[in-house]
Amino acid sequence: MDDDEEPLESNSKDEDDTELTPKGSDDALYCEAEAIGTVEKEKPPKEDSETDLEIEDTEKFFTIGPKELYLEACKLVGVVPVSYFIRNMEEPHMNLNYHGLGPRGTKAIAIAMVSNTTITKLELEDNCIMDTGVICLVQMLQENYYLQELNVSKNDIGLEGARVISEFLQRNTSSLWNLGLSDFNVGIQVLNLSWNHFHTQGAVALCNGLRGNVTLMKLDVSMNGFGNEGALALGEVLRLNNHLTHLDVSGNDIGNEGVSRLSRGLESNEGLQVLKLFLNPMNMEGAVLLVQAIKRNPKSKMEELDISNVLVTEQFVRMLDGVCAVHPQLDVIHKSVQGFSAKKSTFLMANPMKLIQSYADQNKIPVVDFFQRLNPAGTVKMPVGEFRKVMVQQNKVPLNRYQVRELIRRLEEEAGMVNFR
Repeated sequence: MDDDEEPLESNSKDEDDTELTPKGSDDALYCEAEAIGTVEKEKPPKEDSETDLEIEDTEKFFTIGPKELYLEACKLVGVVPVSYFIRNMEEPHMNLNYHGLGPRGTKAIAIAMVSNTTITKLELEDNCIMDTGVICLVQMLQENYYLQELNVSKNDIGLEGARVISEFLQRNTSSLWNLGLSDFNVGIQVLNLSWNHFHTQGAVALCNGLRGNVTLMKLDVSMNGFGNEGALALGEVLRLNNHLTHLDVSGNDIGNEGVSRLSRGLESNEGLQVLKLFLNPMNMEGAVLLVQAIKRNPKSKMEELDISNVLVTEQFVRMLDGVCAVHPQLDVIHKSVQGFSAKKSTFLMANPMKLIQSYADQNKIPVVDFFQRLNPAGTVKMPVGEFRKVMVQQNKVPLNRYQVRELIRRLEEEAGMVNFR
């Protein structure tokens, strides 16, 4: 039968494990695999083995051929073998898209791939592999150093699968250089992909998937070498995506040109609260572009802009004061100001808690009451952005941005929240 006429095999979990009789020319392979003399008796089944490749069990198969190994793996997990995989497992490109593998079918493929030295590109798009299948594939990648491209798009990958993939990418221990993950996000809110050397091509691919994302809130892609072209793609994400609240693109070789492109996205973005850009080769020209972009956006929710390696001037600080008057929740972290005397710096950083304590003592109230009266909710906890806004606008104890920043550092109990108590 021709490949294009072959029916897709379904390996759903409710299949009867005893119905394992493959059709056609693969019957002999399956029967021979059962009779191979070098195969030891199977070990008793272990509990919770659904996500375990059981490498210690499959080591006994290394003396048999790759086809027989796969057939034994199918017996182990209880699925019908995919004849297309058997016929083409000595080819460098394996396309198993839309084969209905399911988690168990993916596990059998992963077991067979552990010792495979021929396949360099594996496509598994739309196979409902879910978290369990992803975990098996990642375990396989820790042993297989020949596979270079893997496509697991459209596979109902959830939070656990995303966590496993993220941790695997951070370790960067495989030979994989192309990983397809489109349409894999079903609810991920935090994703850390730092230190993965994506560079421009990877940055563009990642950003294409982020444009319409509605669940991801915090993304760390620091130390990846996005460059100015990657910044252009990120700027387009910021223009279209109002769900992302925290973005870390530190150490990505983004200069003033890339910052200019990011700024265009900030001019219309209504969701981003934190943007980290330190350790990028930008200067005050880029800093001005960013701040002016925020100024031009009346709906901006930016609370923290980290450009802490950029040395600014007093003129920049005066401009920033005007922007913060419009966006009092904003704090821009930059390097020390050129031309500021030590005396002036000391004045700007006068201990804010001592000033508040002095006010509380004069009015014979607890310090916590001072804070609670400024909180519309009247509670002892408050989001950082709202706290910064009310502290800058209140006039009982006038504080500058630097003092409010120090106050937040002392009161921040968890990311994004301060605790007055």
